[in-house]
Formats: sequence, structure tokens, C-alpha cells
Amino acid sequence: MLAETLAAIAPVDDTLAATAQTRLDNLTKPPGSLGRLESLVMELARISGDAMPKVSPPGVIVFAADHGVAEEGVSAFPQEVTAQMVANFAAGGAAINVFARQVGARLEVVDVGVNGDVEGVGVVCDKVRRGTANFCREDAMSLAEAERAIEVGIRAAERSHDAGCRCLIVGEMGIANTTASSALLAALSGLSVSRLVGQGTGIDISRLSHKAEVIEGALVARKPDPAQPLEVLAKLGGLEIAAMAGAYLGAAARRMPILVDGFIATVSALVACRLAGAVRGYLLFAHRSCEPGHDAALELLEARPLLDLQLRLGEGTGAALAFPLFEAACRMLSEMATFASAGVASGDKAE
Repeated sequence: MLAETLAAIAPVDDTLAATAQTRLDNLTKPPGSLGRLESLVMELARISGDAMPKVSPPGVIVFAADHGVAEEGVSAFPQEVTAQMVANFAAGGAAINVFARQVGARLEVVDVGVNGDVEGVGVVCDKVRRGTANFCREDAMSLAEAERAIEVGIRAAERSHDAGCRCLIVGEMGIANTTASSALLAALSGLSVSRLVGQGTGIDISRLSHKAEVIEGALVARKPDPAQPLEVLAKLGGLEIAAMAGAYLGAAARRMPILVDGFIATVSALVACRLAGAVRGYLLFAHRSCEPGHDAALELLEARPLLDLQLRLGEGTGAALAFPLFEAACRMLSEMATFASAGVASGDKAE
């Protein structure tokens, strides 16, 4: 499945750009006056291959998994919170449930590696293993397990597409996953760990140095090769991070716009882009989180997010909050009157 998906990812389609731009320039407004909404709808046209793109209804997928590195005391919460939060998602009580309902999204929660049994309405069990190993002591997972986790994400994206979703928001839940994401980013970028680590779930500032030391030790022990992204993912990543990368790949193969959430989602997007460079054209970045590593990941992807709300929750919440801007961009293009249809003099004729 992974090989077939990689082969199906084509570059975005620029052939409709001129058509969309002509309509934008003839809407009843000064050219360019709606700023980034105009460039956003152009990107959506290229991604979808539709001169009048649509993004509703959106699909939200939250992948959940546990991390062996939690044993090192890098999180403010115990590992059992992962399973408890999956139950909260199923009950409709988490932030992503609230925001998904607000935008009319189809929400699916996927257990790709929770260290326990979870079930509930909207929860799909596609478990690769019960959490990763502690990457301070051994590889987080095997190469085969990393590939299987990616394929979990591809299948989830396919389900969203088949259910009629026109764009994809991908979120995550996994205690210690900011540690795994920081390790992945350090390995792929060569940047110093101290620049990348943040408070994650809210650890005390005094514990940041310990978190950095854990990651630095793992990098020395695992010796990841940045030229081999699947290997880096297997050695240092998380099952939900791998599944998120798979969802990006699966969505790109189906020409679905992808709204990228915060730090963990962006690191996962970086992994996906290292696996298939054409994926980058399908990624639209929703917000800038206050995790310090997020800026570095955004720079590597040459991305400029739409919002900066000081978020660091994950779950796909920032992307769900940004979604109305994507809907507004599409409605602007399809519903605004043109100068000709409204009988309004265009700028070059008005006094």
C-alpha cells in the first residue's frame, strides 16, 4: 500500500491557476484586497484541480498511541492519560470534538498504538503494537512496524475521502509525543536539541534540560541517518506520528487539501515530505504553536501559517479553528459577484 500511494502522488496542478486568478481579479473588490485569502484559494484550486474548489465537509482524524520514552519522565502527565483521552474523544468531550462539531467535520479517532484496549463511538482500532519501545534503550519500532503505521494513516485518509470529505485535518494524542517529535526534528534537520524542545504537556521549565538530555542521549545511541526518513521514524518516532505521515500521503494521493496543525503535525508533515517531496504542495499550515521547535519545522518546509493563537494542545485543534478561513476563501471565489454581474464599474473605469 505504501509503495502504491507514493507512486500515486502527483505534483499539484497549475493549469487552473490562470482561470482562478482571472475570476479573483474580476470580483467586486480591489485586486489583492483580500490578501492571503486570495492566495489561499489559489492553492486550493491547484490542489483539487478545480477552479471553484470546495473544502466542506472537512474530515478530522486523531491518531492515538503511547511512547516508551515516557518512562524517562519527560511529560507532565502519566502514560495512562493517552487511553483516558481516547475515551474522552469517544464521549465527545475533548477540545477537538467541540471544534469539529463547530465546523461540521467528520471525526474519527484511530488507535494505532495505545498501550491498552480502547473502544467507543467513532474509535477505529488499527493497532500496530502497544506503544513504542523506549528509544533511549532500543529503536522505537522496527522498519516494518513504521511502515505498517504509515499504512494505518493511508487507510484512514481513504476512509475520509470515501465518506465525502473534501479536506483533511490530522491530529494526535500520545503522552511524550513532543519528545519523539523533537528527536525526529533534530535528526532530520541537524539542529541543536536545545533549540527544539519545549514544555509539551506543561512540564516545569526546570525539567526542560532533562528532556533535552534524554533526546541527545537517544540521538547518540540510535545514530539515525537523516537521508533515510523511514529509518529515522522507526528509531525515534511514534506510531501516531507515522500514521499522521501516512494520512498526509494518502490525502495527497487523492488530491485532498491538508490542513496541518501544530508542532507534532508539522514534524509528521516533514517526514511525509521526505518520503515524497510532492506532498508539500498539498499542505496548508493552519497555525503557529508556542512549541519552540515548531518555528524550525515551519522554516524547513518554507511554510507560513495563518494563525498565531499561542496554542500547544494538539489533537488537530488549531487546524479546526483555522478551517473557517479556508471555507471563507472558497465562498469568496464562488459567491462574490463580479464587476460585470453586479453592474459595478471596474477599477480601471471608475472615477
